[in-house]
Amino acid sequence: MNAISIKDLVKTYPHVEALKGVSLEIKSGEFFALLGPNGAGKTTMIHIMTGLCNKTSGQVSLFNKDVYKDYQEARSLIGLVPQDFNFDIFEKVYNILYYNAGYFWIPAKERPARIEKILKDLNLWEKRDSMAMQLSGGMKRKLMIARALIHNPKILILDEPTAGVDIETRKAMWEYLKKLNKEGTTILLTTHYLEEAEALCNRIAIINKGKIIKVETKENLLKEHGNKKLEEIFLQLTKNDN
Repeated sequence: MNAISIKDLVKTYPHVEALKGVSLEIKSGEFFALLGPNGAGKTTMIHIMTGLCNKTSGQVSLFNKDVYKDYQEARSLIGLVPQDFNFDIFEKVYNILYYNAGYFWIPAKERPARIEKILKDLNLWEKRDSMAMQLSGGMKRKLMIARALIHNPKILILDEPTAGVDIETRKAMWEYLKKLNKEGTTILLTTHYLEEAEALCNRIAIINKGKIIKVETKENLLKEHGNKKLEEIFLQLTKNDN
């Protein structure tokens, strides 16, 4: 079954066609990378999937739920980790998760156990009573992931999740994400750290100028290009498309 199905997706802004008939299928349980230069259309696709942006035309569904016709059901399937920190920096870590659980109608009596498990899994339990502004950059990134997972979504969308994070924290986050994926969570990752995609993802799509120019398994993509590093392949494909 497809977790994400996108067909002929178009998004036009004044004077800019951000997405030019994009079609993409991501299977349930995949760890999938969406790679592209700045302005290629990655974040626009994510915003349409999560209801933060309206499409111009085309179809998007999540586990066969249309993101517009079945908005509430589709939105409950997704946990989104955006690029920018967008929580209340003056709020306590515990409360950020508690209130977010409420947005998804999780009963109050169920929230403490969920919050404790997620914060312990991400090594944030000792910071539960700290204000978000007191966390390090890496801890804030982990808090964003914790908030996205509080309602047990079937799909986790990560938009540059380790930007500005030190190597040790990044590797710890990689291990946690791999564990989540093995447990059945479908993960869609965008990142400018191409070694991250190479380490984590099973299949890779490359988007440039609003068009998908390549979709392939990681193994086949590397083999096709003489087992070069993914970074070299990415630069070659996007350069050839210009």
